[in-house]
Amino acid sequence: ADIFGGNNVRYLKDFSKSRKVGHSEGHEAAPKMNRLYSVETTLTLTGAKADHRLAVKPSEMVEIAKAVAKAVGVAGATSTYADKDKWIEVMAKDLVAHKGKSLVVAGDNQSPVVHALAHAINATLGNVNQTVSYTDVFNPSEVLQADGLKELVKDIDAGSVKLLTIIGGNPVYNTPADVKLNPERLGKVATRVHVGNTLDETGEHCQWHVNGKHFLEMWSDTRAFDGTVSIVQPLVQPLYDGKSAHEIVQLFAKENHEKKEIDIVKDYWKTNGLADEKAWRKAVHDGSVVNTALPAKTVTAGTAFLSQPSAPATGSGALEISILPDPCVYDGRYTNNGWLQELPNPVNKITWENVALVSPKTAENLKLNQSREADQQAGGAEGTSFINTKGGNLFSDLVEVTYQGGKISNKVPVWVQPGQPDDVITIFLGYGRTKAGRVGNGLGYNAYDVQRSDAMWFGKGDVAKTGTTATVASTQTHFNMEDREDEILRTFDYENWEKDAKELHQHDEYPKSMFTPYDYSKEVTKNKWGMSIDLNSCVGCNACVVACQSENNIPVVGKDQVERSREMHWMRIDAYYEGDDVNSPDALNFQPMLCQQCEQAPCELVCPVHATVHSAEGLNDMVYNRCIGTRYCSNNCPYKVRRFNFTLYQDWDTPQYKLMRNPEVTIRSRGVMEKCTYCTQRISAARIEAEKDGREVRDGEVVTACEAACPTDAIVFGNLNDENSRVKKLRDDHRRYMVLNSLNNQPRTTYLAGIRNQNKEMPDYKPQQWVKAKKAEKGETKKSEGASH
Repeated sequence: ADIFGGNNVRYLKDFSKSRKVGHSEGHEAAPKMNRLYSVETTLTLTGAKADHRLAVKPSEMVEIAKAVAKAVGVAGATSTYADKDKWIEVMAKDLVAHKGKSLVVAGDNQSPVVHALAHAINATLGNVNQTVSYTDVFNPSEVLQADGLKELVKDIDAGSVKLLTIIGGNPVYNTPADVKLNPERLGKVATRVHVGNTLDETGEHCQWHVNGKHFLEMWSDTRAFDGTVSIVQPLVQPLYDGKSAHEIVQLFAKENHEKKEIDIVKDYWKTNGLADEKAWRKAVHDGSVVNTALPAKTVTAGTAFLSQPSAPATGSGALEISILPDPCVYDGRYTNNGWLQELPNPVNKITWENVALVSPKTAENLKLNQSREADQQAGGAEGTSFINTKGGNLFSDLVEVTYQGGKISNKVPVWVQPGQPDDVITIFLGYGRTKAGRVGNGLGYNAYDVQRSDAMWFGKGDVAKTGTTATVASTQTHFNMEDREDEILRTFDYENWEKDAKELHQHDEYPKSMFTPYDYSKEVTKNKWGMSIDLNSCVGCNACVVACQSENNIPVVGKDQVERSREMHWMRIDAYYEGDDVNSPDALNFQPMLCQQCEQAPCELVCPVHATVHSAEGLNDMVYNRCIGTRYCSNNCPYKVRRFNFTLYQDWDTPQYKLMRNPEVTIRSRGVMEKCTYCTQRISAARIEAEKDGREVRDGEVVTACEAACPTDAIVFGNLNDENSRVKKLRDDHRRYMVLNSLNNQPRTTYLAGIRNQNKEMPDYKPQQWVKAKKAEKGETKKSEGASH
């Protein structure tokens, strides 16, 4: 289960609360920290954050779930899975030791049997009404969507459907291959109406296309994860005179065909809990309707299925194929969004397309993405490199993918992914669009070509080399910092974190400098801005990156420019694999990296026109109209966080784009260097309001865009001159460290080291060796006891 993927913001926040220790939670002593086990096929954010992760084939999931059920004591549970019995045994023992305080979650794409087993395990562990509760489902239909689609296709083929209205969907593109609502089948319907934001693949084959409203343009209602109702109000007037689903459905009513959208929503809730105008206005103002959370229900998991044998993976082929929604564009509905296309995949940093993931060992066996002549000329030995690099671009072999008797129409680039189980290929939905729009057309392959209604998420298949290669735009190798062991990334073991963190704590003591230090005493300046990022809370979800792009008018540059290492994001999430085995890494660590706002900034020293300067409040400012594009500052930045406008990326003429941009942030032109400003426009707004009231800026009054968007509260911004501010307390935390501290840049952005809460009884337990190595450098242990970082 990828509990961190999708829209699970609440789950992310709840999970992270039990990962905060020390000053990050306002106390000195280390509280109890939760432990996360993950059993999955493809490496996800959840698996990356897990204290222990088990990579398995999709076909093994049912037997593994049965093995867990048997180990925790579910009556009647048996299993044939024994390959990792020690791993399952120890994990189950840990679950039993925390009855009523544990939780087992099954992934959205898992079979009904796995979900039933998860319910049975939670019931046996006493978790029901403690860590898990049951409510009615949001979808009132008792018919599965796949079954409903099959029935519709059957009726269309029989000529029974005379009028078909499609609201918000794109079935010509994203229905499974065996029940594809293709143009030929759709042509059997006499009258076809499509309602959507764009004229997509489905709209192209309908006689009527009605422009649908964007959700920010309409009145509506929705439910939160617990069922709480929220009233949705429009942010802007409709730009293109669109119609919402409410208005379309109203056309089929016997009367009031042209009823206004606000009245449709309002009248419904007048008879369903909001009896008068006052109650309606309060619900709109508050954002939610009180007492609408779905009540908890008492349910009992059946056990008859436990005696049934597990169904093998269907289809033919030597490999198992796993199908997943893309982590950035999902099922294809966001394919035309340039922000999401250019947003690097959190795990492999790929942009602008989908790939097929294989393990290093499988790639070697299939001779995919192996060393080529260019690598050997550069000094690499044959068979040691899995990616061919030429001029900064990443090359992948193109393959033909077959699944369940079908073949993907486009050739598929292969990507070698550490942590992927052997003999499993993972492909992603959401690409291969032909009518997505100017941004999304013609990108990647269409996995819906082979997906079937009876094998939606996994089955048997094969890949065949085509003898051709293609470039893949991945940012994993861009803006690399110089490797200085623990000065970039730090992680501690939970058992000894406080002791180790205290011994290796970085104090604000720097060697003498030839430059006069800035005076930030309260007599000189009230504010001394700083930021703290807790790596133990960060899950690499990329929310901060998109928020920064939106807030600061950062342009989309396109695949060609990304391949040239010219992406413009002011923030990036660096991903570091940990361990000695590339097939099975010990962990994947995430680190948000942005301008460190150095006290002794190396960029300021080399700018010939004084375009990058230090402010009285400690910000490293950029004066755009001074910059002449020498890029000396970028060359001298050890963190590689400065970006240069090589071309005029921004469209200044299209009116709609003017509405999209933040008017408080300058739009940069060609030839200008730019980077994170700590959202100085928000600082200025808070400062002005404080001066109006004759007071100081309060702690928490300035919230940067990245901080506001972070679902795990990993980012904290504030005034270091305020002794009671959260950021000041976090700066004094034992886990605090500064990246590349030995360079004496004295950054204002500091990090709290990550912590792994491993179970020492697990067979994959491995303590952090770099701590020993660092202590050895300090003479506290023998050099021979240390290990490489």
